Amino acid sequence: MKVILIGFRGTGKTTVGRLVAERLGLPFLDTDALVEARAGRPIPAIFEAEGEEGFRRLERQVCAGLAGAAGVIATGGGAVLDPANVEALRRGARVVLLEASPEEIAARCAGGDRPALTPLGPFDEVRALLAARAGAYRAAADCCVWTGCRAPGEVAGAVLAALDEKPSPSDRAALAALNPVPGEAARVDAALARGAGLCAVLGHPVAHSRSPALFARLFDCYGLPYAYTRVDHPDPGEAVRLARRCGARGLSVTVPHKEAAAALCDSLAPDAARIGAVNTIVQCGGRLHGANTDWLGVRAPLAHLAGRGCRATVLGAGGVAASAVFALQDLGMAVTVLARNPARAAALAARFGAVSGPLSAFDPRGTDVVVNATPVGMAPNTGCLLEEEDLGPGMIVFDLVYTPAETPLLRRARRAGAAAVPGTELFAVQAAAQFEAFFGIRVPIPVVEEALA
Repeated sequence: MKVILIGFRGTGKTTVGRLVAERLGLPFLDTDALVEARAGRPIPAIFEAEGEEGFRRLERQVCAGLAGAAGVIATGGGAVLDPANVEALRRGARVVLLEASPEEIAARCAGGDRPALTPLGPFDEVRALLAARAGAYRAAADCCVWTGCRAPGEVAGAVLAALDEKPSPSDRAALAALNPVPGEAARVDAALARGAGLCAVLGHPVAHSRSPALFARLFDCYGLPYAYTRVDHPDPGEAVRLARRCGARGLSVTVPHKEAAAALCDSLAPDAARIGAVNTIVQCGGRLHGANTDWLGVRAPLAHLAGRGCRATVLGAGGVAASAVFALQDLGMAVTVLARNPARAAALAARFGAVSGPLSAFDPRGTDVVVNATPVGMAPNTGCLLEEEDLGPGMIVFDLVYTPAETPLLRRARRAGAAAVPGTELFAVQAAAQFEAFFGIRVPIPVVEEALA
């Protein structure tokens, strides 16, 4: 068994870790102590001689050596800021984030010999670093335990309880009933009964999603004790509430729930708040944090067009379309939003200062890039919103539908001489970013593409 305790300095990782190790009958290891042993001198002396860069290099070597270790391991406060450390520490482990208020952390650390990491005063440094590290801490943890105003023994008990949490039989049955793939539902239920962590894709429908197969391969690749299920429900609120009750670590949100899911989160990343839609939800400590990685997937294949003053037309006015508009404007493009519902197109365009209109207003002469942000092209609606004569040489056509990989729109684009970009390119980039948000591990895009293949 391998248990990792992470969190800011002063949250009790070493003291609590020793108690947890004793109660579980496991050895206890501390990465800071291992760094000092490797260097042959205390951490303040390492900082004085080699600076923070030298300390982090030693810390990375220590973490790499713990990939196959067993026991309870307390980490330094900044260890999980490095995805390479997270990858090594997470292998076969459960990771618990210990949290406390900035005031309590500053009080616990007062008078210590650790070097300052910023020019700020002690309390302001704690507050600033906690804010800067929040995303990395949340991503690297499987569960969170509050340590403020609690005795070490009480915190150790809370850690053990968190490690032992599982969905109730009734909630597992509800999950299985919402998975439209029976064999997959049975495999997930068996894994949850054995204590696996949970991730899920929420939407309506979700049978087409490639996320379960992709994440299952990545779980195997990185040694993560997790299972991934599908939750097909027309009510996003009910789907999210069930996932929250089951302790789901990460949720992939697909159509048509992306906009509604944003309102169900306790906090939003700045880009998700601007877009008004989420495709990624991370749960830690019972709180849901929403993020959007779709816009990164739209941006990546078109990044070479940045600053060229291209004109883009987005087809659709939902959450995916909002991500596309955000990404295209980030590349400096002038954007027009067209939709079957002109009022929705106008509302979306107004949020971003873009132009809008009905689909019939599509003008190939004023379009360099076309982005289909509707589900048209995916079963059961396997049609196409544009005719071949609407497309032509010099135009880039990006269909965000990824199932099937070759849509009617892409076939028409190629016949017309336009460059065709499949939705699988978006899917690979957003999935890698989503996996990092869920687990703090940075997956190279070729690894995702290989897993998808």
